[in-house]
Amino acid sequence: MTLEPQLILELAVLGLCTGYVAGLLGIGGGMLLGPFITIILSARGVPADLAVKMAIATSMGTIIFTSISSVRAHHKRGAVKWDIARGLAPGIVLGSMVGSIGIFSVLKGTTLALVFAGFIGFSATQMLLNKKPQPGRNMPGFAGQLGAGAVVGLISGLVGAGGGFISVPFMVAHNVLIINAVATSAALGFPIALANATGYAISGQGVAGLPTWSFGYIWLPALLVVASCSVLTAPLGARMAHALPVTQLKRVFAALLYALAAYMLWKGLHG
Repeated sequence: MTLEPQLILELAVLGLCTGYVAGLLGIGGGMLLGPFITIILSARGVPADLAVKMAIATSMGTIIFTSISSVRAHHKRGAVKWDIARGLAPGIVLGSMVGSIGIFSVLKGTTLALVFAGFIGFSATQMLLNKKPQPGRNMPGFAGQLGAGAVVGLISGLVGAGGGFISVPFMVAHNVLIINAVATSAALGFPIALANATGYAISGQGVAGLPTWSFGYIWLPALLVVASCSVLTAPLGARMAHALPVTQLKRVFAALLYALAAYMLWKGLHG
């Protein structure tokens, strides 16, 4: 696969849009990147099974870069609960490795597409209803946090997301303030992304049919272009969040997510 100008332009636009939407609505870019990178790869002849896997892996790789700028901003405001981050991180790394090296390499890409469709459909519904769990108890001890982190890392690795869709509700349900839960989830995005991306790179070695410029399942052109562009527009989206009717925008974006879920469902059933 050649890196023609049109491909670079498509990836740049995707990165700019993903960064802006992530900053505006406070969602991870994986929900957008997975389907659109699948479309871009499929249009260039990559089989559906492989395109889905590469899209998920590449999406996760971009979180390594975007999480750094995000957690710095939250840390400056003193919002990150580092004690919770340290408690969940070991389980996250363990779960991520099991998912990305083990389960991810065994499952077919079409099966992962179905899992991804369910994930973004669920996320769209949560966004549409704006439901938040009711806090009811304190954070568990070491064993509980180890297990919770393992679940976050494992599921994140299967769908190429930063884990906030699980870790934020988990922390809020254990009496962590929402602003601290979001900030701590941003801090957890780095170990999630690093561990899973490492696993994707290892499990993808020697896989037949990978396009040029691939590092395991990670497609390097998309990783570099999307990550470079998304960090430019994420701060702009965050600023606009205070000036635009975000509740209404979330409803529109939820409709887009349902459409993307339908595409991934079709890809999984007919890919």
